[in-house]
Amino acid sequence: MRNTNNRLARTLARTALVLTSATALAFGLTACGGTGTDSADGKTVTVYSADGVGDWYKSQFAKFKDQTGIAVNLVEAGSGEVVNRVDKEQSNPQADVIVTLPPFMQKADKQGLLQPSGVDTAAFPAADKDAGGKWVTLAGNYLCFIANPSVDAAKLTWDDLLKPEFQGKLQYSTPGQAGDGTAVLILLQQLYGKQGALDYLTKLQVNNVGPSSSTGKLQAKVDKGEILIANGDIQMNLATVKEKGSKFSVFFPAAADGKASTVALPYLVGLAKGAPHTDEGKKLIEFLLSADVQKTLPEANAVSARTDAKDAPAAGNGPSPAALVKNVEIVRPDWNQVLTDLDADVAAYQKATGS
Repeated sequence: MRNTNNRLARTLARTALVLTSATALAFGLTACGGTGTDSADGKTVTVYSADGVGDWYKSQFAKFKDQTGIAVNLVEAGSGEVVNRVDKEQSNPQADVIVTLPPFMQKADKQGLLQPSGVDTAAFPAADKDAGGKWVTLAGNYLCFIANPSVDAAKLTWDDLLKPEFQGKLQYSTPGQAGDGTAVLILLQQLYGKQGALDYLTKLQVNNVGPSSSTGKLQAKVDKGEILIANGDIQMNLATVKEKGSKFSVFFPAAADGKASTVALPYLVGLAKGAPHTDEGKKLIEFLLSADVQKTLPEANAVSARTDAKDAPAAGNGPSPAALVKNVEIVRPDWNQVLTDLDADVAAYQKATGS
């Protein structure tokens, strides 16, 4: 989502769906963050994770070490690169726990890189976990839009975004290059069908400032009033509001019937097949999925999928992520199909919009 350069973004777009800033970084070969490489008795667990919730990890991994004596080695990378690395290391597995985004976790499952964790996930809805027990939602994140304070975004519909008043004042990140932009295409496909999505985006192109490989960079433009509307994601946008004092509002465009929708873009967690520290990995997953830990997710601007933790209050001032999506229909695509169709869908988008 926060692509570091266009060349990298294009490379990622050719290989797989980009869904967060996780896909903008090169894979680190050494542990970072976490609680150190060893505990007093040598017990460790290694996590390969898509980046984005590093600060939350740091505090939770410290608690885990205090409770269990097990140290956590955290290696953060692009969501697709996490899976690629695990695949390359199959002859000498290094990762115990994998955290990545759809459709990459589904890809990992297809490649035989996961094993059932055996952790109790009864508190998680069926839509938020694998029926075979190989992955479950660790932290929820969602596509959203942001608006300059001069715009009353509370009742904006998709049709409203086509109005002349937004010509040259609206921008969304490019599908196939930025993750949130790709999510816009996916959501519109869910709402209007594939051809309907292309028809809509062709009309929206009249108002669109132009292509952008970075969703994150659109935040400052909206905050300053250079543009009035942009796409984003809840985690990133709320973090910017809290950390930088940005004044833009978060909203979800509604359909003609007034019903707002979004796409779920969750962090998924699973146990790596051949994990060198299987028992420790299971203990960490169980810890991270516990109600007490899940209730701290608002600190990371994320939402818990647990039925008894999803309404956890906001950390500090402002609305919680859960509150923002409470009355929004959450679309959960068939990520296996998304991955299969991605190249063709992006090509069709480029042809339709002239991008």
